[in-house]
Amino acid sequence: MTLLYQWLQRAARVQGNNKALVYRDNYLSWRGLLHRVDRRAQEFKAMGIREGAWVGLMLGNVPDFVILALALSKLDAAVVPIDPTTGARELELMLTAAPLRALVTRPRGSEGSITASGQTTPPPTTTAPRPRSNRTTVPPSAAGGAIGAAAQAGPPGASPVDAGAEVRRRLQGTLLTCSVFKRDVPDVEVDPVAILFTADSLGDPKAVLRSDKNSTAAVDHAVAALSLTSESRILVAVPLFHAYGWDLGLLPTLKLGATLFLEEELSARRVGKLIREHDVDVLPGTPQMYAELSRLPTAKKLEVANARYLAAGSRLDDAVAAEFLDKYGIRLLSCYHSTEAATVAIDLTGKSPGSVGKPLAGVDVRITGADGKPAGTKDGILWVRSKALSPVSRGPYDAETRGKGNGKAKAAPRTASIGSVDKQGWFRTGDRGRLDKSGRVYLAGREDDVVKVEGKRVALGEVEGCLESFPKVKQAQVLVVTDPLAGAMVVARVVAKDRCGAEEIIDHCARNLAPYKVPRRIEFCDVI
Repeated sequence: MTLLYQWLQRAARVQGNNKALVYRDNYLSWRGLLHRVDRRAQEFKAMGIREGAWVGLMLGNVPDFVILALALSKLDAAVVPIDPTTGARELELMLTAAPLRALVTRPRGSEGSITASGQTTPPPTTTAPRPRSNRTTVPPSAAGGAIGAAAQAGPPGASPVDAGAEVRRRLQGTLLTCSVFKRDVPDVEVDPVAILFTADSLGDPKAVLRSDKNSTAAVDHAVAALSLTSESRILVAVPLFHAYGWDLGLLPTLKLGATLFLEEELSARRVGKLIREHDVDVLPGTPQMYAELSRLPTAKKLEVANARYLAAGSRLDDAVAAEFLDKYGIRLLSCYHSTEAATVAIDLTGKSPGSVGKPLAGVDVRITGADGKPAGTKDGILWVRSKALSPVSRGPYDAETRGKGNGKAKAAPRTASIGSVDKQGWFRTGDRGRLDKSGRVYLAGREDDVVKVEGKRVALGEVEGCLESFPKVKQAQVLVVTDPLAGAMVVARVVAKDRCGAEEIIDHCARNLAPYKVPRRIEFCDVI
């Protein structure tokens, strides 16, 4: 069993009938949670899921996500959280990067695009986004509408169906479907507890492998910095399938035996109701969520001792921080978090929203110029080194560009590329920033064209490529604008070949991109 289940066992022994998990009007005690986890582990075992298997959970913030993740932990299987709104094309790439032994999905959701062999239905060839010129293109035999030869682990000479098809079952007492495929454990350099997805500098899914060591360091850093205890009441409205919710919500709850409040819908009204009714003192959130909370007509001072309300995913505006303090009497804490390095820095005083605070104890940060030399207090390339750093990752094109089974990022001759680790253990985040004289970190944009929308990475080049793959579009330019009410959103400027409507273009993007990457507005122009 991995450390997640070990933490559960200890919490059940110490906390007993205390609340472990609260969802809407229902809750599970620690003993009740352990009982349900054990039952699901037996069910998974009966399906043939064994030690080392990679199992996807395509679920939102619901109790089943927690229960199933812990059940897999008991079996020494790796948990692979996946956004349930993921489209068919992006799911193809994810399954290529992380070949799954099984995948749990909701009915009539994304499972409709998954075939019995564990492959996804390909988009029509006329609408598939064009390949980008600065990467190696996987040939159709490897990725075209299937999981691909890089992800297939069946016997030599087996057809994709023979290599993948096995069984498809409903989990007892639920509407969830578990599809089990015939695949061996990938040959990687670590034994992962979890595999968390982010996006690389080109916008493709990147599977980050988290080991026991990485996960323990990540939660220990957060617990120490925020002074979390078993009495903490942690509300997670940001996605658990995202590293931010995983690291600052699920892991501390399990390690400490605290209480986790789950909310599936990131609604300011729902969040405002929960923090008031349950005296929530730990809240990982986004600047946009706090801006919406400040605009609620019911906004008023909270009587919460030692509140630690974190803002990450995008820059926390001074005005948002000031308004939230005025309305609720709580200082927001800017946070810098990444999937590869977990929590890097937090402004624990809440008095410098323009920065993301100082690096946590045990986390090293440095700023260099393009030549690798220290940048002093000037803007430069931001690097991170810590025990929480996950140096092993897999992308959908790794099998062609790095060799099958080798997921470790390789450094360039002189310096590591964006998203990789150099020989001294420094991770090149892709962010630009600076350190002031007191050691506070200030972020100043990206080295590439990756931006954050809803706390998730979006590569503008990927969206432009998708737009230009539409037959009626000649040229496209994509940018992110920030609306006072809607927050950050993707907007596209388009030069059309033929007469077409904005809805046609948006529908095309919706078929090929994740929802948060789809342009919210199309502006037609004669030239870009």
